[in-house]
Amino acid sequence: MAGKIPAHFIDELLNRVDIVDLINSRVQLKKTGKDYQACCPFHSEKTPSFTVSREKQFYHCFGCGAHGTAIGFLMEYDNLGFVDSVEELAARAGLEVPREAGGDSGPDYRPLYESLDQTTRYFQWQLRKHPDATKAVNYLKQRGLTGEISAEFAVGYAPPGWDNLIKQQGQSEKELELLRKTGMISEPEDDKCYDRFRDRIMFPIRNHRGQTIAFGGRILGDGKPKYLNSPETVVFHKGKELYGLYEARKALRKIERLMVVEGYMDVVALAQFGIRYAVATLGTATSAEHLEKLFRTTSEVIFCFDGDRAGRDAGWKALETSLPLMRDGREARFLFLPEGEDPDTLIRKEGQEQFEQRIAQSTPLSSFLFDKLESEVDMQSLGGRAKMAEQAKPLLAKLPAGLFREMMHKRLSEHVGLTQGQLGTTPMQEKSGKRQPLRKRQGAQQTVSPIRRAITLFLLKPELALLTELPTGWHNLRAPGINLLRQLLEIVQIQPNLKAAQIIERWREEPEFPHLVKIWRTATELSTPESGMDQEFRGALQRLVEQQHEQETSQLLERVSTGDASEQEKQHLRQLLSEKQKITDSHKRSE
Repeated sequence: MAGKIPAHFIDELLNRVDIVDLINSRVQLKKTGKDYQACCPFHSEKTPSFTVSREKQFYHCFGCGAHGTAIGFLMEYDNLGFVDSVEELAARAGLEVPREAGGDSGPDYRPLYESLDQTTRYFQWQLRKHPDATKAVNYLKQRGLTGEISAEFAVGYAPPGWDNLIKQQGQSEKELELLRKTGMISEPEDDKCYDRFRDRIMFPIRNHRGQTIAFGGRILGDGKPKYLNSPETVVFHKGKELYGLYEARKALRKIERLMVVEGYMDVVALAQFGIRYAVATLGTATSAEHLEKLFRTTSEVIFCFDGDRAGRDAGWKALETSLPLMRDGREARFLFLPEGEDPDTLIRKEGQEQFEQRIAQSTPLSSFLFDKLESEVDMQSLGGRAKMAEQAKPLLAKLPAGLFREMMHKRLSEHVGLTQGQLGTTPMQEKSGKRQPLRKRQGAQQTVSPIRRAITLFLLKPELALLTELPTGWHNLRAPGINLLRQLLEIVQIQPNLKAAQIIERWREEPEFPHLVKIWRTATELSTPESGMDQEFRGALQRLVEQQHEQETSQLLERVSTGDASEQEKQHLRQLLSEKQKITDSHKRSE
């Protein structure tokens, strides 16, 4: 079984990744003093209240309360789980995610990846050495591919025959089971299995770490299906994966745009001619999961389709899928090729420069949407314009709240000759599913308990845990939050260099996490200057000590009143009452 991700790796990851660079790759930030600001991506606003701190490695929105670390931002903005967010940040930092030995965090898929990588090397070797591979090599040469680009994409060859791969990699029952689980061989029929891919050019599909997770195979000859994909497995879900994304990330330091095409050969041929930002879906329409993955990599996505009716229908479906994901700063465009052409054939006819001119002139999502709707009605008539508006309104309602949505509503009103109010589509009046801004606090600041004060000060300055001569005995107080405070101090006493963001991430899977981040969210409201934090922290702990004494005194007084107290307990009670009197006298003298 694969264990949990070690806490020390999360610490190292958050040290390596700069939250400012991460968020700026998705939301345009502006430097204001020592921090950075932007309009919040999680609720609609016109005045920036979203702040990112490089020093604290934390983001916080004073409008809606959104807050967190780099991991938390990916989880909320990209809609990822915790493990996927860690994987994404690790890939960004060039780190391998380790796992602790044992545990019950889920199955260990490493043997499956190793089997698939071994299969990749086997197919590559067959392309070079198998007697029947000549026709595969000739086909690739006819498509204009060089050996270098074929090697970069790890293109291979599955030779004819029913059990070549089984003979090569299935000599034991364990190896056969791995081939079955990865979809490389069939399920047993009459106690026999056979290779799934035969006499095909093989295209490995790789994840963001470069591990092979599946294959696509193109038949040589007139057999069917022309293209065959691996079946769904525990490591491969075709509705989420994109062929060529790993290779694009590897080839380009900064990806300005990504272009979605339909076939493996389109991706490889475009790369051969210098267009390194093409990816392909795996025989499915572009899904919301595909788009989230694309927009995590770049802010501009271009959909490339054939110019025939089927291509335009596919383009419209991609547009509808894109609408809910079109946050401010993201752009989607549509490129329709001449009928009978695909990227593979057209790039070989035109070359890179002319093909990229087509890309530059591709149609923005806004134009594609309005042009299509207008083409279906008579815009010269009142009825036609009314029909167009009614068709547009539910589509625009899918857009996330923000400037792009407002601009689309404004453009609709211009097209039909009515104000947004008359159309009933004033964006700021519409309800969105986004988090609403927090209400401003009214009246005097609420009294903060000593334990909350201590945790708040600690999060602002974790090195407070290292102060000498801190009050003792407070940890015996029976009250909510005491164990949390004790554990927080212990962590920093063991690892003195931890920052607040790293400490908070250690509680993500714990019940205390929501309370901890809520305290951290409001920590910036604390008015204590840093020079006074040491004294105030000691004071908060001292008040906890006093509360613990009061709690213990009450318990002992009750035992004395019932006659259950021992002589030792009575003596301890007298000591507590004496200490309480001294504290009271001290407070009176200081007033």
